[in-house]
Amino acid sequence: MGMRLYVGNIPFNTTEQDLQELFGTAGQVASVNVVRDMATGRARGFAFVEMASEADAQKAIAQLHERDFGGRNLTVNEAKPRPERSGGFGGGGGGNRNREPRW
Repeated sequence: MGMRLYVGNIPFNTTEQDLQELFGTAGQVASVNVVRDMATGRARGFAFVEMASEADAQKAIAQLHERDFGGRNLTVNEAKPRPERSGGFGGGGGGNRNREPRW
């Protein structure tokens, strides 16, 4: 099974293809996801790269962590699971949801 890597401090003009080529030097890349700003479409400075095997992922970390890429030193490490979110804006308040409106 593959291993997902967090790649931080990437240049804002980085594409999926750029990272595919870079991480391909360390092993087989399963997928690349550059996280982008929804409004501008510009990269937000980090991405996730899934390597085909754990061995390839460890090799990528060893070769690419703190390596210069586009004038920036990359941060490459194992991606941590996303923390659970609470799913809303507090949920309380209101109090009169089931009442008929006052005219």
